[in-house]
Amino acid sequence: MTGDCPFVITVASEKGGVGKTTIATNLAVYLKALREDLPVTIASFDNHFSVDNMFAIGGHRGSSVAGLFAGSPAGRLACLGEYGVQFLASDRQLTPPDEDSGHLAAALARSDLPGVLILDTRPIIDYFTRNALAAADLVLVPVKDRASLVNAASLQQALLGLGRDPARLWLIPSLIDGRLKLREDLGMAEFLSFSATERGYQVLETCISKSPKVEGLATSFSSRIYPVLTHARSTQVHRQFRQLADFVLARFDAVDRPLARTCRGGGDDTSLPAGRLRRLVRECPVCGRPSGGQEGYFFQDLRSRRKGFFHRECLDDLLAETEAAPLLPERGMLVFATDEEGQDGTCIAFRLHLLDEAGEEIACELLRVRAEGDWARLWQGATGRLPEELYRDHLTLMVGESEPAGLLADPGFGRFAAARRQALRTVLGKGGER
Repeated sequence: MTGDCPFVITVASEKGGVGKTTIATNLAVYLKALREDLPVTIASFDNHFSVDNMFAIGGHRGSSVAGLFAGSPAGRLACLGEYGVQFLASDRQLTPPDEDSGHLAAALARSDLPGVLILDTRPIIDYFTRNALAAADLVLVPVKDRASLVNAASLQQALLGLGRDPARLWLIPSLIDGRLKLREDLGMAEFLSFSATERGYQVLETCISKSPKVEGLATSFSSRIYPVLTHARSTQVHRQFRQLADFVLARFDAVDRPLARTCRGGGDDTSLPAGRLRRLVRECPVCGRPSGGQEGYFFQDLRSRRKGFFHRECLDDLLAETEAAPLLPERGMLVFATDEEGQDGTCIAFRLHLLDEAGEEIACELLRVRAEGDWARLWQGATGRLPEELYRDHLTLMVGESEPAGLLADPGFGRFAAARRQALRTVLGKGGER
């Protein structure tokens, strides 16, 4: 995976004491143990130095996490630590270098850091947490009580404000005392899962239990912190972290396995930034034939960040079936957003949003199509997911670009990214109106 940007997992909570750092550090160890050939890196924007105390070998602390915001290549900052996990040293003096919430995402897109990057964040939505959210492929939010569940809404809103798909956010019940029963047959984990699902959140099937033995791993006469994998294998938490790591690896594989990892071969692609080549789909998702990007529509899937090109004739034939086709502007954006109502195993329901160059909506049309045929191939080819796996998905397409492939090169892609963010703010902002 040399030359790729990492799959980013952000562990976030606006409430302290929910097990955020315990999850981040132990997840790193379990991922490396389950898949030895997968590069795993961890960094923390908090100032408690738990990452350093678990992974630093001897007195060697490596390069500061501040380097991620100072233009240093992430792959050169990471230092090999205990358990085969790479880490970046924590820093008490982290200072925002600018007001750009996309700073980290842009830096990682240019980086040479492969594999998985886990980011542990502060219990506040500040500059560094917003950057971690904007860069995330997966956001894990530990919740241990009603207060932390309520606070999860702030993270969801932050993702929306950043133009990121809230479907990448998953809640995990954490520090659960199995002896505590709210009612006769209702424990805290069940209550949190039920309450979170009612609020529209995605919730992991597993939880992380409260364990005196695990808590003791961070409390000793030395500063060293030990992982569950090596020092608490006899606990229920060991099995739970294994389940959490399996979930994360499944998400990682869902993004990477279907993608064109050989996209560096041939053409002018070798001159493009490495991060632009990652998750590039070589074929038109509708017909499956190679697409060089010299004509047609450039697209990107919000959840997986897969990107590529539709042949113009393939997409135009599908759009001809819609009421929005005559309103297509010379330049603008199309956003396909799956609609939960009417979605089942035989049907894909989605809204077609048509926006002008300024990001103003021209038309919105609800479409219901069979879970097979050209529309189904479009969704599956562009997202890498089967029709039954679609959930709050958003495809963004650029309309009117004379040479779509130029968007992959600076400064073209920045133009697309800005237009996409504006379009998603418009579309996601309308979600509560329906």
